[in-house]
Amino acid sequence: MEEQLDQAAALVQQVLGDELVGLYLFGSAVLGGLKPTSDLDLLAVSRRPTTTEERRRLAERLLALSKRPRHLELTVVVQSDVRPWRYPPRMDFQYGDWLRDELERGEIPPPVPSPDLAALITMTLRYGKPLAGPPPGEVFAPVPPDDLVRAGVDEIDGILADLDGDTRNMLLTLARIWSTAETGELRPKDAAADWAIAQLPEAHRPVLERARDGYRSGDYGTWDDLDVRACADALVAEIRRSRRRRGASAPR
Repeated sequence: MEEQLDQAAALVQQVLGDELVGLYLFGSAVLGGLKPTSDLDLLAVSRRPTTTEERRRLAERLLALSKRPRHLELTVVVQSDVRPWRYPPRMDFQYGDWLRDELERGEIPPPVPSPDLAALITMTLRYGKPLAGPPPGEVFAPVPPDDLVRAGVDEIDGILADLDGDTRNMLLTLARIWSTAETGELRPKDAAADWAIAQLPEAHRPVLERARDGYRSGDYGTWDDLDVRACADALVAEIRRSRRRRGASAPR
């Protein structure tokens, strides 16, 4: 894993060169320990937008590096797009293995607004490990707590659309959004599931327990015997309830 991480870091430094402000390891590797199917999550900050050719070089090399042994996820942001902070933040480039088919066809995703960056940047500020550049606090502006919750709510439709194809991870993502909305903490996925299971009605707990246990063991699970959609709907209802409470308690 260390060799793979070193190779990925060297690639980013080679492609971005002097335009690289900083490169940070975040996610499970620094938050709560890697599980069997955990990605290595990297966040790179550039002084300027990447070119189409630079994004292509990153994608081609990451296709070869990823899954050897870990899945790699690389997100690139332009510093001026995230500092000063504004919502929604803009993502310059992202590599993840869920994009592998498109990337292998040469389809390189363009820069887009990305609510999910609120959580990525918050996690990096709190726990990120610099692989290049200064500490994260010198590079990123803090994300307001309300924007962190808002980002989770804005991700719900996409999560529900992927529920059938990636059931385990989508359920755990909903649990983490709820946990963060209620407590302000960014827990590892299985710890967020532990928190949510204790709050959920008993009827929905077996679904989230299976997702949590599968994450810990590396098993993606089978779901035909459980009402996954009802559990997801319950989690979404709690997330929206948390958002409404937060809005009602905000100073006027």
